Amino acid sequence: MEGNVYGYIRVSTKEQNEDRQRIAMKKFGIPEQRIYFDKQSGMDFNRPGYQKLMKKLRPNDTFVIKSIDRLGRNYDEILEQWRYITQEKKAGIIVLDMPLLETETECGLMGKLIAEIMLHLLCYVAETERENIRQRQAEGIAAAKARGVKFGRRELPIPEGFEQVRKLWGKGEISGRQAAKLLGVEYRTFKKWCGLRG
Repeated sequence: MEGNVYGYIRVSTKEQNEDRQRIAMKKFGIPEQRIYFDKQSGMDFNRPGYQKLMKKLRPNDTFVIKSIDRLGRNYDEILEQWRYITQEKKAGIIVLDMPLLETETECGLMGKLIAEIMLHLLCYVAETERENIRQRQAEGIAAAKARGVKFGRRELPIPEGFEQVRKLWGKGEISGRQAAKLLGVEYRTFKKWCGLRG
């Protein structure tokens, strides 16, 4: 019995575009309503689109991805999901960029061995790339800090009435929370300003 074919698309950030993957899915003949999508890191599989697709997947269905790193970037978890899809869900997997990994065709013992070796190799490459991305980010942040680039929220300028309010607070005429409210800031911001001003 032939099942349904589903596509899965993933990009890591809002800035990344999924068009290349979507075009590949449509070219493969997957209808839009059977394509599931996540805009989330490949670090784990707690992704809404992926989880929804896993609930839909039935025996003899086919799960299609553009490349192995779209499935994920964690070596052990990719292997675990591959096993889950092919053995527990009893669905086939097609990796468009790597036909050797296709589980749909009867390829004999040698073909299965090659597919298994390729899968382990590609999972390793996917996780290594994730580690490299993290390292590049850390190096980029360190280099930017060395150049004087500041990260995080910009500090609020201290308003004109601050000294007056601080004096009232210093005399015990108002509480710190009341002082913060008068200045229209959070209590911790007021405390920080007081620390800066002595």
